[in-house]
Amino acid sequence: MKVLVRILAVIGGLVILGCFVGLMAVALFRAGKGGVPSKTILEVDLEQGIIEDVPDDPVAAFTLKDTPVMRDVVQALEKAGDDDRVTGLVARVGAAPLGMAQLQELRNAVLAFRAKKKPAVAFAETFGEFGPGGGSYYLATAFDEIWLQPSGDIGLTGVFLESPFLRGTLDKLGLKARMDHRYEFKNAMNFYTDKKYDPYYKEAMEKLMTSWFSQMTKGISESRHLTQAQVISLVDKGPFLGKEAQEAGLVDGLAYRDEVYANVKKKAGEGAKFLFLDEYLKRAGRPNTSGKTIALIYGVGAVARGDGGYSPFSGEEVMGSDHVTAAFREAVKDSSVKAILFRVDSPGGSYVASDAIWRETIRAKKAGKPVVVSMGNLAGSGGYFVAMAADKIVAQPGTITASIGVLGGKFLTSDFWDKLGLSWDSVHSSANSDFWTGTHDYSAAEWDRFQAWLDRVYTDFTGKVAEGRNLPKEKVLQIAKGRIWTGEDAKELGLVDELGGFPEALRLAKQAAKIPEKEEVNLKVYPPKKTPFQMLFEEGPHSSDPGEAAVAALARDMKQIQPYIRRIKMLALGPETGVLTMPPVEAKP
Repeated sequence: MKVLVRILAVIGGLVILGCFVGLMAVALFRAGKGGVPSKTILEVDLEQGIIEDVPDDPVAAFTLKDTPVMRDVVQALEKAGDDDRVTGLVARVGAAPLGMAQLQELRNAVLAFRAKKKPAVAFAETFGEFGPGGGSYYLATAFDEIWLQPSGDIGLTGVFLESPFLRGTLDKLGLKARMDHRYEFKNAMNFYTDKKYDPYYKEAMEKLMTSWFSQMTKGISESRHLTQAQVISLVDKGPFLGKEAQEAGLVDGLAYRDEVYANVKKKAGEGAKFLFLDEYLKRAGRPNTSGKTIALIYGVGAVARGDGGYSPFSGEEVMGSDHVTAAFREAVKDSSVKAILFRVDSPGGSYVASDAIWRETIRAKKAGKPVVVSMGNLAGSGGYFVAMAADKIVAQPGTITASIGVLGGKFLTSDFWDKLGLSWDSVHSSANSDFWTGTHDYSAAEWDRFQAWLDRVYTDFTGKVAEGRNLPKEKVLQIAKGRIWTGEDAKELGLVDELGGFPEALRLAKQAAKIPEKEEVNLKVYPPKKTPFQMLFEEGPHSSDPGEAAVAALARDMKQIQPYIRRIKMLALGPETGVLTMPPVEAKP
């Protein structure tokens, strides 16, 4: 029996090794095949969304392998702008699930590419098929030309924001949210306690909507050679059928994909070939790979204590404080690192975890490593907490940020259990042993203690904002109160320093490190990315099934249920829920 087990173990090891070697061979073949043609037209699909980073997780590697990464798109277009072999760009747009800041970062990258005298053409089958398409159209206006399939439409109807409220459901179930916040604009709590916007929540949402709409209409007007007033008037008439869109000057023509591509190829000249943007980056090599080192650290997802990681069920990444703080310490320890670029895209979460990350930004600065934050789509509450001590903060005009406040509490569940016929009894050793249970309300003394806790967190948060942003505490208290702001408004208030994305943040990081602007740098990710072998064999349960087909099948199944899991998560509030968290917002531009 022992001999048989050993033989099977050897065979299994050889099979695993063979799979790994095969996968590596395929990867090497793909990486090495061909060069960049002398006349290259870059091609990219921007209709499937975009992510900040692919987590070191084997399921994520397969689930997200075809989803563009923001940094890759931006750097590929930056590289291509200076590459004489690249003659132009054609992109598919139309219904991308992108946030406002993501749209703006992509627009800026396309506009920078065009500034190098490189033509860019956008093609869409439709901008929202019986749905909103204003955001995707806003992105398309960054291109020289916009072509729409004859059967397509433009769902340009303005910005629509809506928020769910669970109070009515909780009432039916016999559940009561016993919560409080600091202060009136910290509206994540309203999801559980109200049935509609209160005046403060509505004010914040209207301001967000107005700011986004102004940014969109301004961008469209500049690109389509219309006045902003004309664009606003057109939006009131939307949605537009294909022919109507052309007559209104919203698109340059109606054509099918093959016609658009044939025309782009004809203009590029004989011998022109299409090459996908990600493949171009592999063959040409990304910029910023040599010279003095600037560390790139990602802080993506809800902030939580521990290692964080990727949930295959919800499709969401978690910004684990252990992971991010370790990355900072590693970058600080590396003598070659001259500055740190911290990319943040987070709705917030744990106060304690956010504070741990904040501390490492302080320690990095004291060690002589300047920290520059680049905000993505969202950097609010705990997402702002981790950023506020940076030397410089960069956000897009449409980034949702700030939400400087705190909330907390528990659900009172006794009526719910009564409906189910389930009763509870308890014993306790101390006066406040029932502080955390949902079967008892807070006593007067416990409520006072809870209020003191909220005050402590809020005082700490606002004090660190004042210190990090060099603002008077009185001003911070005026603009905090848990309120969200767009990046554009946050810059006016002194909460961020500059508007832009990766390129602007990298420029400021070089400036802080006293590196000449034109000098090449090595932008190095910390911690270093794991190899496929490491991901496969360091992930515990995954190591028992190294087959690519099995993992890919699991990833596909997970991806199907992720939207439903995210919805269910919205209905949950447990002890692990972050107190520096923003409310969910359904944005439909």
